[in-house]
Amino acid sequence: MTRVDPRIEAAASRRLAADEDRITGQARRRESLSLRGAWREFWRPPSPPMITAALAVALTGRVLVGTGSAWELLVPATLLALFPLIEWVVHVVVLHWRPRRLGPLTLDSHLAREHRAHHADPRDLPLVFIPWRALLWVLPGFALAGLVLAPTGSWAWTFLVSSYAIMLGYEWTHYLVHSDYRPRSRWYRAVWRNHRLHHYKNEHYWFAVVTAGTADRVLGTYPEPGSVASSPTVRTLHATDRA
Repeated sequence: MTRVDPRIEAAASRRLAADEDRITGQARRRESLSLRGAWREFWRPPSPPMITAALAVALTGRVLVGTGSAWELLVPATLLALFPLIEWVVHVVVLHWRPRRLGPLTLDSHLAREHRAHHADPRDLPLVFIPWRALLWVLPGFALAGLVLAPTGSWAWTFLVSSYAIMLGYEWTHYLVHSDYRPRSRWYRAVWRNHRLHHYKNEHYWFAVVTAGTADRVLGTYPEPGSVASSPTVRTLHATDRA
């Protein structure tokens, strides 16, 4: 493994310490940001209202189709069981997509570009959320998947309710990690720690956000922080690859 310049390591450590001070220290932290205050701020960007509207439509549809089979409980159970892997794959493959050249074309996506901007400034809260332009096709995409894959209408609506609820939960957790809310529960402290290591230590590890390292442990991206060198491109994803 290539040894990172000690000066880079020291600079990365200072960045991490400075950012953690904004959250947990007394200096420059909003003392009054409670969970209620964070909840109010959460609804200002377009993503949470858009997902909530889709969830409301899905809930209405599920109620209107009437009683279904108890086997439908397998839908949310399966999605929750698979979510750690789904979250990891989306983060690695979609959000950390490295732009590629195909002749005169550059293969890149809006989601990947926005995620690179998020890494460049993790404290810019609007960049924390799923871009609303992406939701214009992501939300209908889930609806189409439900129609195609589900055996009945009630299963399709259950799939949509489960998917949109999980998506909203992901947005809330990701937002909270980047906000000035102080972590209190053991689970949230683990989520907070892992994601901050991803943003301020090394972008090649700790990809899970909501699931506190579950898939990272299985897929080999959950090292001891002290055993990993701080990355010089943690805020400029793929910068050395384009040089």
